[in-house]
Amino acid sequence: MIAALGLGVVIGVLLGLLGGGGSILAVPALVYGVGVPIAAAIPMSLIVVGVSAAAALIPRLRGGQINWRIAGIFGVTGAGAAFAGAAVNRLLDPRLVLAGFALLMVAAGIRMLTGGNRVGGDCALPEGGVNWRGCLPKSIAAGLAVGFLTGLFGVGGGFLIIPAFVLLLGLPMGSAVATSLAVIVINSAAGFVAHLGEAHLDPTITLAFAGTAVIGSLLAGRLAHRVSTARLQRWFAYLIFAVAAFVLVQVAVGGPS
Repeated sequence: MIAALGLGVVIGVLLGLLGGGGSILAVPALVYGVGVPIAAAIPMSLIVVGVSAAAALIPRLRGGQINWRIAGIFGVTGAGAAFAGAAVNRLLDPRLVLAGFALLMVAAGIRMLTGGNRVGGDCALPEGGVNWRGCLPKSIAAGLAVGFLTGLFGVGGGFLIIPAFVLLLGLPMGSAVATSLAVIVINSAAGFVAHLGEAHLDPTITLAFAGTAVIGSLLAGRLAHRVSTARLQRWFAYLIFAVAAFVLVQVAVGGPS
């Protein structure tokens, strides 16, 4: 229980500061830190990520940074794709899922270390308009990809949504972070429904993990503007590499699944 409380705070803080990222640690935290089977860890992580993302979204509702149209497009397409991802998950061996998850973590870490801050694309033109002819298909394609991964691995997808918003669609970083939280809430809800009924969820661990994650995300959301996002992302990438290596070693030696 102590592990669930501590790890929940970490997940929430990362979501509050980065608008994503903490979700990629939720599944390995539940499997290896708390001892939850992978079949139950995925829906539990989606509850934790969705609730903490909603809490982190609250302080940003008044800032006008959320692009609700793009969030809606991502949410609708991602929700459908989450069911497809969950269906594929049920066909795979749990160890294969964990190995694929670790590789996804490595890719996310590399993106965090190498991703630039340039802004460009059709969804935030310099003159302030939106070219929906170019923006809509890009939003749909990215939403489908993120939603599928949400259902397959139980991640909110913020570490993929934010670079898609900034580099592909051209949203400013502040808007990308705020909008990503809205999408994470929608995708997590859809992913949880897709996995519902597959495994017994321990309500005590789930509430403890989610509760501390909410507290962490609320506190971090108020401090986000005071923290160097670039430095935080760099250290978080190193943490991701370490956890990914640990997961791969555990899969190789036949650890928890």
